[in-house]
Amino acid sequence: MNALQKTSSTFVHCHLLYVSELQQAQVERLQALIEQHQLPIMLNAELFTDKLNQKRRQQLSQTATQPILLLDEKNKLSWLSAGFSVAPEWDKLQRRVVSAGRKSELLLQAAKTTADSHVIDATAGFGHDSLILASTGAQVIMLEQQPLIALLLLAEQQRMSAQPNWQKLMSRLQIINIDALSYFAARQAQTTTPHDPVDVVYLDPMFPEDSYQDSKSGKGAKVGKHMQALHQMAQPPTQIEEQQLLGEAQRMVANHAQGQGRVVVKRPQHAPFLAQHPPDERWQNDVVRFDGYFG
Repeated sequence: MNALQKTSSTFVHCHLLYVSELQQAQVERLQALIEQHQLPIMLNAELFTDKLNQKRRQQLSQTATQPILLLDEKNKLSWLSAGFSVAPEWDKLQRRVVSAGRKSELLLQAAKTTADSHVIDATAGFGHDSLILASTGAQVIMLEQQPLIALLLLAEQQRMSAQPNWQKLMSRLQIINIDALSYFAARQAQTTTPHDPVDVVYLDPMFPEDSYQDSKSGKGAKVGKHMQALHQMAQPPTQIEEQQLLGEAQRMVANHAQGQGRVVVKRPQHAPFLAQHPPDERWQNDVVRFDGYFG
């Protein structure tokens, strides 16, 4: 078993709804992704013939006894959760990806990635920041510990790879279902397989929902549906877990040959520093802040 790939032996039982008999081949491709990437998911696929408007999606997500995935008529895979229908929807980021640069993207100002960079996005989520990082030509390893979210990412990568203008970008993304600390430990322990030096470790850990806004002024970002969905699956890290995450991320970039390695942490503007550790440099706007820790 590959220690850099397997994350859990506890299987997630999931209901997969597809809307056309013609999608049977796509259902089989999803099953193949699960097997190829050793995802601990058991899919129960079912042809769904009802009209799937927003109201019906809400009903399904609120009454389900196990997670529901939906394969729509465009072969887009969504997760129905707590009244929401969420999916990576990378195609909606096309304008940002095409125009991404350090003038327009605060993340790229902080990460300073180039076409030669190797990045670990240790908390991939729905992968939007990974796309921005990879838009510079960087190779990005995306770590996602939740198996269902990992499957959504893999299915989206497969879907977008079918579009010629997205193929180069998709080839620069590697998606692994594992938690960050396990990946860092396994990578450090591997001595037989040489790795490219890590230029950037990017961390966007979950934080309490009330940290998105200033407690006094009430100003700041509202929690979007993607983040609300993620809150259904995971809890924010404890103080000890934050210390471990930041410490191990710094270890990953500490041996950079040119001394240029960095850890970049995304935070709501008014949130405290990760692990209460002041960064070496900060980049921020009215909503979000990127804290940089240099190797």
